[in-house]
Amino acid sequence: MLIVIKVWYYFYMVYERIIKGQFIARPNRFIAEVKLDDREEQTVRAHVKNTGRCRELLVPGATVYLEDFREQMGSRKLAFSLIGVEKQMADGNLMVNMDSQAPNKVTGEGLKSGALILPGMDRLAEIRPETTYGNSRFDFYVKDEIGQQAFIEVKGVTLENHGVVRFPDAPTERGVKHVEELIRACHDGYRAYVLFVIQMEGMKEFRPNDETHKAFGDALREARRQGVEILAWECKATPNSLQLARPVPVNLKKINTNF
Repeated sequence: MLIVIKVWYYFYMVYERIIKGQFIARPNRFIAEVKLDDREEQTVRAHVKNTGRCRELLVPGATVYLEDFREQMGSRKLAFSLIGVEKQMADGNLMVNMDSQAPNKVTGEGLKSGALILPGMDRLAEIRPETTYGNSRFDFYVKDEIGQQAFIEVKGVTLENHGVVRFPDAPTERGVKHVEELIRACHDGYRAYVLFVIQMEGMKEFRPNDETHKAFGDALREARRQGVEILAWECKATPNSLQLARPVPVNLKKINTNF
């Protein structure tokens, strides 16, 4: 019997059983209909592990990758989870990881391994996920060897156009609240970081998506003025893995464009 597991090597995530298919439709934000590429040639329903709009990614006929749980269902209702998609580009296809849990996982491993360096922080002595501060729960609390404390909020990014990535792809009042709470943490003596984990590679820069949610972009700009560090790292994505790779420039200028 094949057991489906995920393995983490430092900041490298591997999905152990992946199958390929073609996207057909998305009846709601949680479910995708996919035609499998295996010999069964069947159409299945898969759990979409990203509740964002993803309209530029999930288009009919797009090649997608599903995590297969048919031999390890447990309490699952659906045997598949959609975790990746190939975005059609002028010079080929771009592999995009769509697993909304993956950014936190690679961030945690990057912090533990020391590969992910936080500006202004020394070597980390404590890393704690899902920590409450004020009215928010941040993705990570960290403390370095000289006693500095910090909160980190992680945001996964899948929206891309001509090498520029943006967040969010839909309005996010929750995201605005998190950024405002990080500002308060700075005022209380903590260091604070917003980390945008770009779930693809080869990107030129990150920008806030002011056209979709101006309030979030304004909150980011105010946060930087108040001492919050805004970081972006891209990932090497394959059909069965995600690896934190390198930092990407952050551009918070207001830019009028039809993105």
